[in-house]
Amino acid sequence: MWVAAAALAIAVPFYLEGFWLQTGLFAMSAAVGAIGINLLTGSTGQLSMGHAFFLAIGAYAYVYFSADPEQGARQALGGLGLPTPLAAVLAVLTAGVAGGLFSPIAGRLKGAYLGIATLALIFLGQHLLFNATAVTGGYNGRAVPPLHLFGLTFADTPALVVMDVPFGALERLWFLGLLLVLGAAAFARGVLRGRPGRAMNTIRDHEIAAGVMGVPVARYRAGVFVLSSMYGGLAGVMLALVFQRTVPDYFGVFLSLDYLAMIVIGGLGSIGGAVIGAVFVSMLPQLLTRYSDSLPLIAEPGSGGVSPAEAARILYGAAVVSVVLFLPGGLAGLFARLRAGGGGRTGRPARARGLRFSSSPTPTPSPDTRS
Repeated sequence: MWVAAAALAIAVPFYLEGFWLQTGLFAMSAAVGAIGINLLTGSTGQLSMGHAFFLAIGAYAYVYFSADPEQGARQALGGLGLPTPLAAVLAVLTAGVAGGLFSPIAGRLKGAYLGIATLALIFLGQHLLFNATAVTGGYNGRAVPPLHLFGLTFADTPALVVMDVPFGALERLWFLGLLLVLGAAAFARGVLRGRPGRAMNTIRDHEIAAGVMGVPVARYRAGVFVLSSMYGGLAGVMLALVFQRTVPDYFGVFLSLDYLAMIVIGGLGSIGGAVIGAVFVSMLPQLLTRYSDSLPLIAEPGSGGVSPAEAARILYGAAVVSVVLFLPGGLAGLFARLRAGGGGRTGRPARARGLRFSSSPTPTPSPDTRS
């Protein structure tokens, strides 16, 4: 199955049109961001509603670091003109620094209180994006310089033909996106399987017990928040390269809610579940927009009625409710159950994994033992 999936992923750019490649690239960037927020919310139990802020930091930081300064008729745009690979790395680090500045708050708050605090980041980010015009370009946004890596330009020019198939920006970004998703998933999997992952799960399940066992709860919460912010920054860089233009309106509250929907639908605490949920949530609006003329109860954009974007939110809102009620392990738990042939309760929540219960009765201590 893995070999077949790898062969299919490699063959996709040779056969599909640009719409499907762009939709797949959106799903890849969403998968990286969803893995990051799943580490924070699914594995550590910290609610965050400001993930879109860190995507915006990554996207705009990449543009500022890589673009050359421009002096236009209306406004001047700044830029450092750094090599694009260095600009991408610095953009991810900048998102991590932004998360580090917020980490003292993230280390001390939990639950709904942290969710409200991170929600404030969205409004702060929107204010900065619209008013820091020298960096962000204001309402009109900024053009994104193409990535240059190992002598290859991720743009439509110069021309590149592979097996009689012209490889433009989307085809080239497809393989880069695959590598980034695999690398992000492998790193997160290593974190969860090691000592940090056990500490994170202990904090999620019982904070007091984690502290008694010697886990520095505040430090871990702050560290995971920084790591999640860096994942968001990388997703923002990928999103900017696919869009080829950064627009402030995209990085709003709805984007953060979409990421929460991704990890709930896919499966909390599961790396594969984050990827599945990201594909579901990011591709559904695109599919509804593409086939809106042939689907019932869905109107074309701007023609009145239920738009494809609204219909997509209704559908994956219903999917969230259905998963919470009937599939506590998310779609990843459902696939695991189907793979196991329907036996066992493999769809139970992630916190129940790895626990072993003995069927032998516990001996009752004698009165002397109790004393």
